[in-house]
Amino acid sequence: MTVEKLASRVTSIRISPSTAAAQKVRDLKAEGREILNLTVGEPDFDTPDSIKAAAIKAIEEGDTKYTPVNGTIDLRKGVQHDFKTRLGIDCALDDICVGGGAKQILFVALMATVEEGTEVIVPAPYWVSYPDMVIANGGTPVIVKCDESVGFKLTPDALEAAITPNTRWVVLNSPSNPTGAAYTADELRALGEVIKRHPHVLVMCDEIYDRIWYADFDVQSILGVVPELRNQALVVNGVSKSYAMTGWRIGYAVGPKFLINAINKLQSQMSSCPSSISQAAAAAALLGTQESVEASVEVYRQRRDRAHELINAISGLSCTLPEGAFYLFPSCTGVIGKTQPDGKVIESDLDFGLYLLEEAGVASVHGGAYGLEPYFRISTATSMEEIEAACAKIAEAVAKLT
Repeated sequence: MTVEKLASRVTSIRISPSTAAAQKVRDLKAEGREILNLTVGEPDFDTPDSIKAAAIKAIEEGDTKYTPVNGTIDLRKGVQHDFKTRLGIDCALDDICVGGGAKQILFVALMATVEEGTEVIVPAPYWVSYPDMVIANGGTPVIVKCDESVGFKLTPDALEAAITPNTRWVVLNSPSNPTGAAYTADELRALGEVIKRHPHVLVMCDEIYDRIWYADFDVQSILGVVPELRNQALVVNGVSKSYAMTGWRIGYAVGPKFLINAINKLQSQMSSCPSSISQAAAAAALLGTQESVEASVEVYRQRRDRAHELINAISGLSCTLPEGAFYLFPSCTGVIGKTQPDGKVIESDLDFGLYLLEEAGVASVHGGAYGLEPYFRISTATSMEEIEAACAKIAEAVAKLT
């Protein structure tokens, strides 16, 4: 054994493709290239002043010590209030855990429940980290394709067919990264009926984008729709996307006590607790006025509508209208097989993404990274000017294909 040998939990996973794409953009910009970056997965707004003020107040009052591993009372009361008033989910304070971002909660929940032989159902398209989180914890991701014909959403029949005695989790991400697809109450109820028939299966609800909502139906959570799943559902959220607090690193979840206790036990050995100052800011975000969220969502809606219009005007590309989040997931089926000006044939969505980067100076993330081809993801968490300029350059680049 050499000193450089790493554990399989590291060597068996990949660097996040979206992180790699963002790094590629930084490298090209450092070389002097002008790149329109549509890979960004974080709001371009600043954290609201009222939330910053709460953090400053916490510092000035000396609120800079360790907190309980499962978060401060104030933050958990904020989570409790939000889940009750917005989602119809009743929970006790000890049903809540708090961590260093929703991503950490997801990972630690898998760490607490997944081992060799465990299967986790991951609908595709999926957020790029889900399969690798499962693999890192010794489990096997079971990818279930959910194509455009079913709205990129898991159906009850597909879920039933994927469940085995080894299934431990099914992952539901609504609204979705990368598609923006969101589940209705009826769709969640139908999925919940399947899960109820399999009491060994847990459902991991990643709802980090659920305030960035455009659908003509109210935001829904499976635990609010099917409360009988209380002992099987973990509902995960955070302040990163809705309140432009990506760097504050606060996520939280509501779930059954056996799982919340296990997450807290692991957290106690990993990070002791999240930042006390960030928790004060997050509590202020959840309990304060929501005007900043509403204003940002209206801007995101305008950007979504414009990007959707421009992409669908490009021959060879097509895109469904997202119901939430700040991404579009256009199909590039119509350009596969076409030839670039340099004679190279575009054989995949990865080829198309590289072509857009080199020819148009537009950075996106190819659909294969999300488990469904041929698509590509673009982010609308950037200015309208950049979106319009990028779409114009994409149109020019596509027009050069033969």
